[in-house]
Amino acid sequence: MVLITCLVVIMRYGMDMGSVFLQDVVLYLHGSLFLLGAAFALKRGAHVRVDIFYRNFNKSKKALVDLLGNVIFLQPVCWTILLYSWGYVEFSWRIMEVSPEPDGLPFVYIQKSLLIAVAVLLSLQSLSEILKSYLIIKHHD
Repeated sequence: MVLITCLVVIMRYGMDMGSVFLQDVVLYLHGSLFLLGAAFALKRGAHVRVDIFYRNFNKSKKALVDLLGNVIFLQPVCWTILLYSWGYVEFSWRIMEVSPEPDGLPFVYIQKSLLIAVAVLLSLQSLSEILKSYLIIKHHD
């Protein structure tokens, strides 16, 4: 993605040429990176957390915060994304949506399908985190 971005910049500013196709590739790769990497980031604990209090908690209290955060916030968000994106993605597949740009990528419907993938993968990882937190709480009490 970085190399393609560099190529786009060199072509645009160095050679006065543009490539909608390459710009679309960068856009699709960037979106894919974030959407497919969200569940992995959750698994690794690499997501953003305001841990002013959390960092001082013991393992059991951290597990309780994680459990509540996943149940109250993350699971509903995942299911909301799935619910609201389903028709949007289904319509895109039905019409085999393509880029509105003349030289853009012809498979917008695949990129939009990543909305369903992020909801499913993130909810599954969240379920795993819920189970891990539950086990930690159960074994520490």
